[in-house]
Amino acid sequence: MLRKENSRSYQTFIDDHNDESKTQSSGLYEDATEDLEHEDPNGIVSQDTEDDIGGSSPSKRFSKACLKNFFTVVLIFIYLVLTAVAAFLAYQTISDFLNKLNHPVMSVTYNEVDKFPPPGIALYPGKARLLSCRHHYHDYIPPLVDPGKPQEGDCLIKEVTYFGPFTNETEKKALVVRGPSDVRNKELIFMQFSQNETEEDFSAITYMLFAKFSDLIDSTNNSKFMRDCERNYSMWTFSGGFRTWVKMSLVKTSGKSNEAVEFRQESAVVKFNDKRPESEKTNELFFAVFEWRDPYMQEIRLIVTANPWSSVAILCGVFMALFKAANFAKLTVRWIIRMRKRLLRNKSRELNQVN
Repeated sequence: MLRKENSRSYQTFIDDHNDESKTQSSGLYEDATEDLEHEDPNGIVSQDTEDDIGGSSPSKRFSKACLKNFFTVVLIFIYLVLTAVAAFLAYQTISDFLNKLNHPVMSVTYNEVDKFPPPGIALYPGKARLLSCRHHYHDYIPPLVDPGKPQEGDCLIKEVTYFGPFTNETEKKALVVRGPSDVRNKELIFMQFSQNETEEDFSAITYMLFAKFSDLIDSTNNSKFMRDCERNYSMWTFSGGFRTWVKMSLVKTSGKSNEAVEFRQESAVVKFNDKRPESEKTNELFFAVFEWRDPYMQEIRLIVTANPWSSVAILCGVFMALFKAANFAKLTVRWIIRMRKRLLRNKSRELNQVN
């Protein structure tokens, strides 16, 4: 009877030992399976999984977790810096493109010509009277003969009457003279005016320059043409008792959609030595000379230096960097979640072992 009971007790101990071994083996197998489920996409088990399976100490695992959390914070900070730099670069690229688009660069070229188109010289003498108008060449003006008296002239003159563009009630009378054209031979026009008496404090004659005298001849409405010229061109004056020498230069400006013509001038004033008798000096004399300054026509072109393709290429690179940074942030967050789950699983495993 004693042998049977001993045999039965020994058999019960062996069965309990076998059940406990099976339970521990199945638990280890499940833990290993869970760790293998979170292995890398390339099929390589991470070092952390091997350490967990190998049963590393809790202090060692805690130090590794702190180190990984530190590197995680550093990577997130780098991501934020890269995102800020990419956003600033995109803003700067768009701002530079709009600035270049709104502020084109001027390109200046000089074209040499033999002759200019004859300009129109519009004179507003008022109470003054035109005494003579003659063409001369090579900067030579012959001495005056009987100044203050009418003389023969060879200029082409057209008289136009119109109402001003700014004061519609004021009627203006303009003497439009065909200007010089032969710049190589230094063609000039010499004009002489006389004014008997004036009630004004200052005596002067106003004049205006426009691009082509032929435009006035070809226009169907001369009054409207002169009104438009006065609206678009500047006015100048020359005083009595002096000879005003005006040297003209032509500037063409080509914009985005239209072209404009502008006259620039340099004037030199010389006093007239009046040698007439005292009885004739009551008539104030005006002298004006018009010629071209040089045979060069200045052309100004507005060039837009903004290149949309380069800006688009820069923006594509910036958006690609942002996309890569966003993908990096997504992978970082997924890695943090996986590490958090692994840490919780290890803690629960330790608690189960203690229990």
